[in-house]
Amino acid sequence: MDEVAWLRRALLEWGGPARCSDELAIGMGFEGVQDLLDQCDRLRAALGSGIPIASVDWARVLLAAEIVFVSDLAGSGCEWSTATGFSDESSIRILRAIQLKLVRVVKPYFGKRPIV
Repeated sequence: MDEVAWLRRALLEWGGPARCSDELAIGMGFEGVQDLLDQCDRLRAALGSGIPIASVDWARVLLAAEIVFVSDLAGSGCEWSTATGFSDESSIRILRAIQLKLVRVVKPYFGKRPIV
């Protein structure tokens, strides 16, 4: 599966079954839940069109995708495969490949809140 398509689908989950709080959204580098939803729309469009994405946005995309895929408390979690049609097994392989590709881009944000 295409990594970009997987990331775009992960970001879409925040507008669906995922249950984000303002506190979690802020921790991911957004201003709150509404900003998370707005930025996910913007970032999904950028990913779909090949528009360059800033490293801070890559960090937010990666963190948002990681949480929405894995967390059953805030994200899609156990409903991931039902909601997206992507198995957990293929998703973890794709996520690991994305993490490896982005390690240098997101390194400045390791252990930090990705904010502009």
